[in-house]
Order: sequence, then structure tokens, then C-alpha cells
Amino acid sequence: MTICRICAGPLTEFLDLGAQPNSDAFPKPGETEGEFFFRLAVGRCGSCTMVQLMEEVPRERMFHEDYPYHSSGSSVMREHFEATARGILATVADDPDPFVVEIGCNDGVMLATVAGAGVRHLGVDPSAGVADRARAKGVRVRTAFFEEETALAIAAAEGRADVVYAANTLCHLPYLESIFRGLDALLKPEGVFVFEDPYLGDIVERTSFDQIYDEHFYFFTARSVQSMAHHYGFELVDVLRLPVHGGEVRYTLARRGTRVPTASVAELLADEDSKDLAEPVTLERFAAEVRRTRDELTALLTRLRAEGHRVVAYGATAKSATVANYCGIGPELISFVCDSTPAKQGRLTPGSHIPVRTPDAFGDPYPEYALLFAWNHAEEIMAKEQKFRERGGRWILYTPDVHMV
Repeated sequence: MTICRICAGPLTEFLDLGAQPNSDAFPKPGETEGEFFFRLAVGRCGSCTMVQLMEEVPRERMFHEDYPYHSSGSSVMREHFEATARGILATVADDPDPFVVEIGCNDGVMLATVAGAGVRHLGVDPSAGVADRARAKGVRVRTAFFEEETALAIAAAEGRADVVYAANTLCHLPYLESIFRGLDALLKPEGVFVFEDPYLGDIVERTSFDQIYDEHFYFFTARSVQSMAHHYGFELVDVLRLPVHGGEVRYTLARRGTRVPTASVAELLADEDSKDLAEPVTLERFAAEVRRTRDELTALLTRLRAEGHRVVAYGATAKSATVANYCGIGPELISFVCDSTPAKQGRLTPGSHIPVRTPDAFGDPYPEYALLFAWNHAEEIMAKEQKFRERGGRWILYTPDVHMV
């Protein structure tokens, strides 16, 4: 029996997405032999309701020196993190010597604004490549995984933090017990831990099953975060829905009894209860919708290619690995994928081995159809590639269902 990584309750599997590769491991042509695969399946804890992967991928396989994702790659996300930084700065403005720590700072897009304001800060990230990019922006970074030992070392060297922040990071970390012991050691008595991650409510509502991949171990709700926080001596004191990355929630945790939870916590909990969000029947229905999407998307792409149409994809995202491998989409259906990340260009998509090319290839010449893997950046991409639509091209999307625009 597989048990919950948080409370040791029993996990019940409700969705199996088959054999999947590391989502950010883009092999070179001719070097695909020996590619790592694991079984991507999702279960629900019968005790704390936390939805999580059934199988853990070793962290060193995912987060390493050549990790290719850069948070600054999207103008929308740059604006989001700059606004986030301003909000954090406002909360510590009255402290004579505030200290802000970010877990998983990536290329420093958020902390650069904090550094620019002259506020003491530290980013913690295990990926040396993106950490160097952050340092180039004037951000102080410790290249390490955040855990209890790391937090103790930071507290000893730098003092305790007013705010510890993490974006699209906590859901990556199965070893939460060590994380929370570290938070307890690092945060000031009334300090807060603020994190934002993909929201299970949006994943279910939009059938965005591509949010499920190796790096996303947990899929949070307000109810499961409340239970998780209580388990580790903390309390959920605030929530905020966010439109980024296909739907996220920003959670604020504090030590129990130090802050009064806002009304938004009770409101989101009530909304989840009214929708039976994390109940088995809801998750089984979601799984059925995922299977339907797979069948319809594969049938559409197969038909278009049989009719002689040219189809390419846009955005070699981590989540596209789930779609391509679960749906059996390879170079026989998709000619290539365009992506702006230099580290991915000239390589092949994980598992499915579709060539990755630069965005310039998209219009040379324009295809008739384009599968939008990076659907969470649809507005930004469609505005950039307006000529594609003007010349009769059609975008293929698969959330909340398979359709063309």
C-alpha cells in the first residue's frame, strides 16, 4: 500500500498517465537510448485529502545544473513576480532590517526587485545554471536544496527571516517534513511562509491534466493545505486565487495562534466543499475526462495528418511531456515544436522525440495548424503570432476540451 508523504494515510490511485520521462530532460538527436521513464499516476490521501503522485522521481534527476526552465521567459510572469516582490516589500516596510528568503528562486526574477530596493534577501536554488543568472541580476543565491539543514545554516549566518516565499516550488518537494522543520528554524516568531502553486480546483475544472508531471508531486487545495499546515505546527491564514500558469492559489502560513485567518480562507474552503473538490467521485470524473481528451486529441491530429495538413506545436513546456507521451503524439503527428528557450532548441522533446526549433521556424512557412502546448500563455503567444491567424492558421487547444480557434 502506498501511503501519504505527509500524514501516512492510505493513498487511493484515481489516474494513471502511463510511462513518462523527465519532463525537462531534452535529449540530443541520436542520444535517446537509455532515457529515464517512470510511472506517472496520481492518488488521493484518505486521511488529509492531499492529492499527490504515487511514485517519486529522485530530485537530482529533475533539478540540476542544466535545468532549462527560466522564470523570466514570459513577460506576463515577469510582471507577476515584480508585483509579488512589491507586495512582499510592503509587508516588511516597517521592519528596520527585513530579511526575505525565496525557495526555488530560479533566475532571480522576483528577488531582483527586492535586491533593487536594498532589502536583505537570499535565494535558495539547487540548479547552478539558473542560480548564476540570478547572481547576474544582483541577487544573492545559495546553490542548494532547501531543507532543514539548509535553513539552519541560513539562520545561523543571516538571522531569521520575515518572509519565506516560494513560487511553483513547494509542490515539487515530497520531503515536506524537512521543509517545515526548516521553516520553523528560519522564520521569525511572527514571520510568514507564502507560496503559490497550481490549484487542483483549476486543474479539475479545466481538465488540465498536463499540470501533472514529474516535478509536480503535490496538487494543493485550501483544505489539504490547511491540514498539511496543522500537521507541521502552522496555520493557513490567507489565500488568493491567481490567474497565472493556468490557475494557482497563493497560500500564506503562519505559526499557529500568531495570526487571525482572513475571511478568504473560509470562503475558499466553503467553495471547495460545495464542489466536492477532493472527493473520490469528483476525481474519478476528472480521470474520465482526461481519457476522453486523450482520445479526441489523438483522433484530431491523426485525421489532420491523414488529410495531408501540416501540424506543428508551440511551447516545449514541461507539461507538454505528459500530453505527448500519454496521447502517443510523436513526430509522425507533429513536425516540430517551437520554443524560445535556447537550451531546448536543436534537441528532442522528452520521450516523444519531436524536434525542438526556434520560434523563427514557426513562420518559415506558417503551418496550417498549431497545437498550443503552452496554453497558459495563450494570450501572449497569440498576440505575438498574429500573422499565423491572419494567414488562415488555426490553433489547437485541449483545455478545457479539444477545440480549434
